[in-house]
Amino acid sequence: MLIDWFTVGAQALNFLILVWLMKRFLYQPILHAIDEREKRIAKELADADAKRDQAQKEHDEFQHRNEEFDRQRAALLDKATDEVNAERKRLLDKARQAADALSAKRRDSLTREQQDLHEKMTRRTQEEVFAIARKALTDLAGTGLEERMSEVFTQRLRELNGESKAGLAEALKSASDPAIVRSAFDLPSEERATIQNAINETFSADVHLRFETAPDLVSGIELHANGRKVAWSIKDYLVSLEKGIAELLNEERRPEDKSTPASHGTLLE
Repeated sequence: MLIDWFTVGAQALNFLILVWLMKRFLYQPILHAIDEREKRIAKELADADAKRDQAQKEHDEFQHRNEEFDRQRAALLDKATDEVNAERKRLLDKARQAADALSAKRRDSLTREQQDLHEKMTRRTQEEVFAIARKALTDLAGTGLEERMSEVFTQRLRELNGESKAGLAEALKSASDPAIVRSAFDLPSEERATIQNAINETFSADVHLRFETAPDLVSGIELHANGRKVAWSIKDYLVSLEKGIAELLNEERRPEDKSTPASHGTLLE
């Protein structure tokens, strides 16, 4: 069998041409397309990874924001709760203080009312007691008692000394009108003479006197001269006793106020 080298050569050439054509126009585009597709797929995968990373990042940020929001909400809620509790406590304290003040005011008002009532009852009782005492002493007073009053009065005149005596002596000396001797009953001439002599001897002067009756004295004698007075009477005792009781009641209400009742038979301005 003879080999046709021309045919073999032509076929080999055809084969080579076919391979080159296939590679040039078939395999190369296919390989290029495969490369492009692989690149596109790799890019898409990279984009997907990037999007996944971005989505994860956004998810983390969202989660962080939610947590921060929860913390802020909790902080605001705690702050609001504290403010509400503080305001509630303040209002309760204010209401309690107002209630205490009102209660104290009511107690003070009741105490004042009780004190006023006590003072009125005490004052009324005091007035009644002194009124009865004055009435009884007025009814008991008589000429015999008046004579004894004259003796006591002249004795008090002779016992005057110091500032009281000097002040009354100056008043008698500077008086333009006669000195006045007041008594509850009309004094007999003998008692008037005794009183005149006692005054003259006490002040070493001839003192002009005018005698008057004054039933309001209850029982006693007073000497008035130029705004000064020396007296000894049951009325003065009652007035002094009434003043002492009033001061005692005032001391019970105000222990810090201390005062001493005026003594009897002293020179009065």
